[in-house]
Amino acid sequence: MKRIIDPSHLFKRLRPAALFVLILSLNGCAVLKGVQDRYWPGQQQVKVEQKEVPQEKPVEKEPPLAETIEKNDFPVAKGNDVVGQLASIKLEKGDTLPDVARHFSLGLNVLTASNPGVDLWAPEPGKRIILPLSFILPASRKGIVINLAAMRLFQFRGDGESQSVSTYPVGVGTSERPTPMGQMYVARKAAKPTWHVPASIAADHRKKGDILPANVLPGPDNPLGEYAMYLSKDTYLIHGTNKPASIGLRATNGCIRLYPEDIKRLYENTPVKTPVSIINQPFLIGKFDGVVYMEVHAPMDGTNAVEQEKAYAKLRNIEKESGRTIDWDNVKKITAEARGVPVPLLDLSKGSVTATAETIQVRHPDKLYGKPEIPELDTKAWYVSAAKMSEEIDAVRLAAIINHQGPPIPARVLAKSDSYSVIAGPFKSATEARAAAKRLSIDLEIKGILVAPVETK
Repeated sequence: MKRIIDPSHLFKRLRPAALFVLILSLNGCAVLKGVQDRYWPGQQQVKVEQKEVPQEKPVEKEPPLAETIEKNDFPVAKGNDVVGQLASIKLEKGDTLPDVARHFSLGLNVLTASNPGVDLWAPEPGKRIILPLSFILPASRKGIVINLAAMRLFQFRGDGESQSVSTYPVGVGTSERPTPMGQMYVARKAAKPTWHVPASIAADHRKKGDILPANVLPGPDNPLGEYAMYLSKDTYLIHGTNKPASIGLRATNGCIRLYPEDIKRLYENTPVKTPVSIINQPFLIGKFDGVVYMEVHAPMDGTNAVEQEKAYAKLRNIEKESGRTIDWDNVKKITAEARGVPVPLLDLSKGSVTATAETIQVRHPDKLYGKPEIPELDTKAWYVSAAKMSEEIDAVRLAAIINHQGPPIPARVLAKSDSYSVIAGPFKSATEARAAAKRLSIDLEIKGILVAPVETK
């Protein structure tokens, strides 16, 4: 009797930044024969069918929904430090937070922080979540400024009298290989770059059994994506990625990575010699039309206490200059929650505390940009059996995680009477299936089993 792997405890423990590291030990990379008896008959593909949120009666009519909302480009009015607008969207069946984040040019870090308790890979349909598309700008506003704590890049144009900003979420370096801070500039640019593999990274991959070539040519396996901007600090780049679900995570070897569509725009609009400033500011204070705002991000290192004291000193100075009192209990709450969105603290013109910022309700798009598409089931193709689980929700989560690997590995859930199988594929050949199984083993520590095509008479 085949053993059922039940990793539900892992899903409950994992934080967003670690959700790609799953330990599911199966029976090695063997090949199953006679799959028509083992996998296909009596099995049905699982569709993500979570319960709809029950509606209270009488049903209140929702306000008109905005068709779109600006995600990247904003004017910067003199004397104002806050751009953008908070929004919300109602989730639909099959949505994942990485897909919503990419469609609205948000990082996974701030989307999950703004919506605590929402399932990353199988959120409840009908639930309305916040889209944190409002940002306090950094104090330095020349060229490109990257705030590591916010995991966000700001590209400024114009002068102090008439400025505009384009802003994009980024992935940054891990704690072992952090992104360096300081003043740099764009030394050169390259479209369809070749990745020259650093010796340290090649050594890390060898330990996992993944032998990298000295150079990775342009294509789906190139982690630099389609565009790269080489910084004046040697070996560090701003580039695209073949792993878009990693944007908003500490997942790089020190470089700055962007969504493919975002790096294209940034690349086209950034001249060589553009200054680049990399900072780490988890606490941001700003003003907009006389209202004081505070934005707090989870700290990345031990500088949290120093940066917090700087922010609190700025607030005390605002109190002294305005003669008005800030609600410090609210400040402490914002600090503790660290949700990464600007929260109004004080209206200087009226002397009253503004409770909340206005939120626009946005219509769910017909299709989320970049959402992985799963090919039709083909019993004549090769597949990889990734796991067999007793709980449907765990199988749905694992399939979603595999779907968001880079380059993409399509995966689905097949249901039988007493279990749920996660199957990756289809693949055209055994060679392709083995390559996918190897990637699942290296990236997710999943020991997959090759599933051969159904033989026809």
